Parts: sequence; C-alpha cells; structure tokens
Amino acid sequence: MPHHEVVEIKKQILKEGLTEHTSVETLGCEGKNLGPCSGPNRQRDLCTFCTISLDQEEVFRTKVFDKSLSPFYGEDFYFEIPRPFQCLSFYVFAKGVFQRDLPVGKVSIRKEELCKFSGKEHWFGLQPVDPNSEVQVGVSQTVFRHLYVIIECQGLPLISGQNCDPYATVSLVGPARFDQKKTKVKKKTSDPQFEETFYFEVNVIYIWQLMASQYLLQPKGNGKSKTDDLGSLRLNVTYTEDNVLPSACYTPLRTLLLKSPDIKPISASAAHILGDICRERYEAVLPVVRLLLHHSRLVSFVSAIAALELENTQEANTIFRGNSLATRCIDDMMKIVGRSYLTVTLKPVLDEICESNKTCEIDPIKLKEGDNVEVNKENLQGYVQKVFSSITQSSSSCPPLMCDVFRSLRQLASKRFPDDPHVQYSAVSSFVFLRFFAVAVLSPHTFQLRPHHPDLEVSRTLTLISKTIQTLGSWGSLSKNKLVFKLTVPMSSLYLFYYREVQKRAQGRKRIGKNFKKRWLRVTNRELSYHKHRGKEALCIMPVKNIRAVEKLDLSAFNRKNMFQVLHSEKPLYVQAGNCVEASEWVEVLSQVSRCNPDRLGTFHPSAYLAGAWLCCRSLSDSQPGCKPCTPTLLANLQLDIDCDRETERIFSLFTSSYSKLQKMEDACASIAVYQGPPREQDDYSLFTIQDSKETFHTVRQITHILKELQSEHDTRSGTAQYGSQ
Repeated sequence: MPHHEVVEIKKQILKEGLTEHTSVETLGCEGKNLGPCSGPNRQRDLCTFCTISLDQEEVFRTKVFDKSLSPFYGEDFYFEIPRPFQCLSFYVFAKGVFQRDLPVGKVSIRKEELCKFSGKEHWFGLQPVDPNSEVQVGVSQTVFRHLYVIIECQGLPLISGQNCDPYATVSLVGPARFDQKKTKVKKKTSDPQFEETFYFEVNVIYIWQLMASQYLLQPKGNGKSKTDDLGSLRLNVTYTEDNVLPSACYTPLRTLLLKSPDIKPISASAAHILGDICRERYEAVLPVVRLLLHHSRLVSFVSAIAALELENTQEANTIFRGNSLATRCIDDMMKIVGRSYLTVTLKPVLDEICESNKTCEIDPIKLKEGDNVEVNKENLQGYVQKVFSSITQSSSSCPPLMCDVFRSLRQLASKRFPDDPHVQYSAVSSFVFLRFFAVAVLSPHTFQLRPHHPDLEVSRTLTLISKTIQTLGSWGSLSKNKLVFKLTVPMSSLYLFYYREVQKRAQGRKRIGKNFKKRWLRVTNRELSYHKHRGKEALCIMPVKNIRAVEKLDLSAFNRKNMFQVLHSEKPLYVQAGNCVEASEWVEVLSQVSRCNPDRLGTFHPSAYLAGAWLCCRSLSDSQPGCKPCTPTLLANLQLDIDCDRETERIFSLFTSSYSKLQKMEDACASIAVYQGPPREQDDYSLFTIQDSKETFHTVRQITHILKELQSEHDTRSGTAQYGSQ
C-alpha cells in the first residue's frame, strides 16, 4: 500500500491497495433575506459572517459583511479533509458587539449527499440552529421478532475543552406503553463504543435519543420549525473523492505525462492535451503542475508552453495577460513554492498595516466626517512605499524554482520581441506584481499572512495598496522610476513564520489534563518558541535544528483531540491545536523546517509516558525507542512534498470526465491527417491546439489505452466487476 504524508487524507482502505482521499472546495458564498421575516427580532442592520465546519468543528470563517440582509461573502476555501466526517456544515452568525455572536441558521450537507451538489451552485434554505442537536450519531440496528440495537457514537464535542462521559438511552414509545433502557457510562471519550444489545417485545422503535452527562445530543423533535423565515444561502461546493490505486498501476500514465516537456510540438504532449480538453476547468492544471514539479520537469514544460503562447502574441504590451495554460501553470507554481517567500517579504509590513489601523481613504465619496484627505494620502503613500520596497528588495529570498521560470520567460520574451528592451521585465512583472504580490496584499488571510479577515476599514486600505502595487508593477511605471526587479539571485536564508494560539502542556509534569495552558506558538526556519501573549517575550525557545520528529498524538494520551508532539533533544512538547485542519498545518510546517536535521528519529511513541509506562506499547522505560515508524519526509525543498499517485489519479479522473472531448480531438486529428479524407467543419476542432495532427493522434491513442487499463483496475479493486469475469 502506498504511503501518504500526514497532511494528506488517511481515511480508510476500501479494498486491498485502494486508498480514499477527500477534499472540499467552496466558492462564492452568498446569503439572501437573512434573519426572521417579521417581529421584534428582525434586524435590518445585520452584520453577519459565515463559518465552515466539519461536523461541529469549525475550520474556516468568512469576513464580516456589514449591515445587509443579503450579503455576498464571495470567498473561496479549499482544504483537505484529515479525518472521517459525517456532515459539512455552513453556519451564518450575526456579529455581536457587546455579546456573543448569535447563530442565524445553518446548512448541513451529509457526506453521502455531497456528490449530488458537487460542482454546481445551489440555494439552500437555512435551518434553525438547536444547540441541543449539534452532534451526529451513528446507530446500527437490525429488526427481528425481538428488536436489538447496537449503538456507537463518533465525534462528540468537547465540553470546556474536555471529553464528556457519554451514555445512551433507547426509548420505545407506543400508544399505551413507554419502555426505556440505558447503556453503561463511557468515561472521558468522544467516540464511545457501547456495543450493547437491547431486546423489546415489538419490532419497531419509535424514538431514540442520546444523553451525555445531562447534555442532550439529539432531541425527540416533536415540533416543526419555520425554516423559510431564516433566509437562504447560495453555495458552490466541490467535493472530490479519490480512490488511489497502488503506485505501479499509475506508471504508464505518469511516464507519458513526464515525457510532455520533450514532445515536439508541445501541443501534442499529454499534459498539454489535458489542459486543452479541460480548458474551462481551472482545477485541471494543479495536479499536472504538482506532478511535474515533483519530478523536476516543470520549468522545461512551462518554458515550452510559454513559447507556444508567445508565438500567438502580436503585441508586447499584452504579453501573458490572458488566462492561458501557461499563465495558469505559473500561477499554481507560485502558490505552491512561493508561500514562504510571501511570508518573509510581506508579513512584517502587513502586520504593521493591520495593527496600526491608519485611515487611507482618498475617495471623496467614501470619506467620513472629520477625515483629512491629505493625511490619508500620506498614510497610503507611506504604506505603498513600504510594501513596494519590501518586494523590490526581496530578490535574494525568491525560491530558485521561481527564479528559473522567470529567467526563462525573460529570454523567451526578448527573443519574441527583440526590438523592445523592456519586454523582458514586463513578462516577469505581470506575474510577480499582478498575479502574486498584489493578490496576497488584497487577501492576506488566504495566504496565511494574517490569522483572520481584516475589518472593513483595513480591508479598504489593503484594496487601495493592492491596486497601487498593480499599477506600479506594470513596466510603464517601473521604467519611469528606473526600478528593475531582478529575480535571478539564488535563495539565501529563508524565514518561515507561522503564528497561532494553541494549548501547550508543560514538559515533564505528571498530572494529566491539569497543566495545559494557552500559548502563542511561533516558528521560523531557525527556532520554535511559545509566548504567553502574541508579540511578547518568548517563554521558551527551541532551536529548529534540535527537532527530531513532529508527529500527531493519539487521543489516548490526554483525551484531547487535535494534538501533536514535537520531539527534540529534551523532553517532548505536547500541543493541542484549535481544530483538525490547523493541527495538520502545524505538523506540515514543523516537518518542513526540520526535515533536513541530521538527528531525526526513525520511530516514535504515538501516545504519552504517564504513570511509569508508555500508554501505547506499555514499555516501562521512558528512554525506550519508539514503537511506531516516523512519517517519512523527503530531504528536499518544500515543493517536492507531493503525493504523485494521488495527483496521477486526479489526472485520470479529469481525462475520464472529459473523455468525449478527447474523442473529438482524436477524430479531428484523423480527419486532418490519418484518413486523408475531406476536412471536417472547422467547429469540430477549432477549440483544440493541433499543430501536428499525426503526433497528437498518437498521443491521444496512448491516453485512451491507458485510461481503459486504469478503469479496469478500479473496477476490479472496487468490486464493481461482474461476478465470474477475469
């Protein structure tokens, strides 16, 4: 079975050698007529925000939308799902000023229904939020003459940060009787396994409910709520579920894709054909970029497709301004390898902008009473100068891969427009400023440069700065100011900042669950530290070079979810993150910055050493080597930490879903070259880039053959093959 990094999905083995991975992407959330339709609770100046939750665990939230009953949040979120789940939920909250945020309503989509809504926009009616029913419970039952019920629970919420003591009751309600039976109490767990059998003299259960320490998890629900009064939510959710085969199954497709940079012309390569037939699907490019990136084939492929695009570019001032395969590949490449670069370049100045909160509004229509436009203009100019200086002085921190791509673009642009001395710089600035830095300034939370959405006034300031950076980033402005942004210097010392509030357990203590304290955890590429308050002096500093492993911690250790451990030269540091996504991000970041350490461990203990023994293997020695292999990490750059089997499976799925277009391309090639017959109507192949029909036809036939072989493997391993067939 192939290994998957801890930040990817380790969900379950469906059949031998078949692993399932899941991810979710949400696009453009919008509300309509939020809140009660009438009565004293109607709030016309409602300030709302939306959260995304896996079951009842919040993983993302939107910015606050000010004073509107029909807000357009318009934000995109993509995340891997690091654990089994039952529901994906969206909650709308009214922002409280002097009190806690109040729930307006929710939309909950069960996992098995996600595929039905995936990839399409839907309006969902908001349902009321009942705090007594915010748990999904699994019940399996079989009805015979005497009914028996076996009950288990999963994912019960923490109460005051601790697991509860749940038990279950089963009630039989009839016209003339009421019978109730109760399970044993399970101590300190969120996933109780009751496995108890209850017998009744009838074969129908009318009502069942679960209780946990007097906490009602699922009420009987005697009344009906008026769901139409709460408004509705428009969502575009894409749910992806990949069943990954053993690595050997993907060798033919992977080999064909990795040959793409060498194919002449490049339009006849498998990677380019995928981009051609999935032109309207933006997500089609990412798995190709990741696969080529892992195998050090991306620069040569991007250079080839950029050269093809330049052949069709007639004017130098429009270079790389469209949404082409080349620009999409470079966009995805910058997002993958440039995140740390953004952090070291922009985070300090963005922190200053967000925390100083100076007004920068220069639009006379939007000025508030008492605002001085000249002062605001000075504030804006000062911020823009700081941001722009940070960018132009950051060449030594630019990742080598980005430098290689931009160097190639400069050479190609100069060759295509030899009479224009400035085109080599505009070819680069169109990506660096317009598609990279300006976007990060506009939405810093999207790139983990800020922990939360900025407020409305700061958001307006960032918008003005971003627009100015886009203008300055064009070659016309750069040339006038004699500024040239050179991206050819190799990367020097790169700092990676990651700053979040977590629960930290003091090291070496013996008491369980009583010595966890909230601390701010901060990591750079040199040190890991924790602080009592953000920005204050560190309570403890741990050199990154001393980190020997970073692994997730079993629930059995402290009865707390979302925990991980940092193993270093002294005693382990145990940390509880805010949610499962955040825990995975911490493990990923810490693993990356310490991956080249010479003293990394080969094994670790997945639980804690308490009461004189390891809870996982029961060994009595606290110096006993680990009982479980550490998660392997590649001693390479961050951009190489990629699951190639999963990316190849995604490419297979994309080819399969666009199979009809692939056949049209094959027919177009055959019409032009193979059969030497009269050419078909231009509309049959005008959407395809066919420079060499014979070479393209040959590649398409190879792809078709490989797709059939892979589909056969899936059918066999998923159990859908017909009984008795080979």
